[in-house]
Amino acid sequence: MDTRQIRIAAVGDHLLAGAGDPRAIGWWGRVLARTSAPQVSIENYVLAVPHETTEELGERWWAEASRRFSSDVENRLVVALSDADLDVDASSSARSRLNLANVLDTASQRSIPVLVVGPTPGLDDERNDRLAELNAAYADVAARRNHLYVDAFTPLRSHEQWRSDLAAGQGVPGQAGHGLIAWLVLHRGWYQWLGVPEPTA
Repeated sequence: MDTRQIRIAAVGDHLLAGAGDPRAIGWWGRVLARTSAPQVSIENYVLAVPHETTEELGERWWAEASRRFSSDVENRLVVALSDADLDVDASSSARSRLNLANVLDTASQRSIPVLVVGPTPGLDDERNDRLAELNAAYADVAARRNHLYVDAFTPLRSHEQWRSDLAAGQGVPGQAGHGLIAWLVLHRGWYQWLGVPEPTA
């Protein structure tokens, strides 16, 4: 049996790169560590930029990701969104929707399946109220384009361990927080998206 070759380019912010995790692997490293299957070879390339808006991500992702892709393998894209759009004065949910839609449409045109991981909540309740609207908008964009969306905001907003981890890390999740994000990704369609079996233990 031939080995499936899967190549994943992951774009996102500093959390994608493991910021705050004393083990330095972050949630993405934990997800990959739990992903293995017979006759499947996975290469991953992390393309992270701290505090990146959807507009900035949209401007760079294809130029960077396409250099990692190959016509000889299965190419896939992970987009890990942040809350940075809330800090852009001219930003609105409509503009953010459009920015994400453009990324997903470009990927679809190139037959690249996308997994979108939504932004994570902070400790500021007012900011979280605004982020909830943005999260819902992102989820709708992904659903309309038949790409998988993992809602990391709603389950973690009032999660005691998540909030205590953020408080201890001055707003950045530590080992526990990254573990929670990884759990959500792994249990919200990751294996099905990749087309590999879930581990039995």
